[in-house]
Amino acid sequence: MRKLIPASCLVLIVAAAAPAHAQVTLDVAKITCDQFTGYKITNPQNISIWLSGYYNGQRGNTMLDTQELTANAQKLRDYCIMHPEVPILRAVEALVTAK
Repeated sequence: MRKLIPASCLVLIVAAAAPAHAQVTLDVAKITCDQFTGYKITNPQNISIWLSGYYNGQRGNTMLDTQELTANAQKLRDYCIMHPEVPILRAVEALVTAK
């Protein structure tokens, strides 16, 4: 019985020492082009995918064109490099209206 107590304590210590993973949420409307291109929040590809889903969802479009997604992400990156202070949603709108 005495050997079980130290083993159970070891299990509790290891479980308590495991790193906690924080859940992070962010307001996309507050992301700037500088944050987008500088990987300051996450990989820009993750944001591009979210933006694509958001805008296609607004239009009721359920089709995914992966080549178009890649091309649009590159256009957004290029725009953001030239306009680092612009919020990302405004950058997308500028690109959409330019079409």
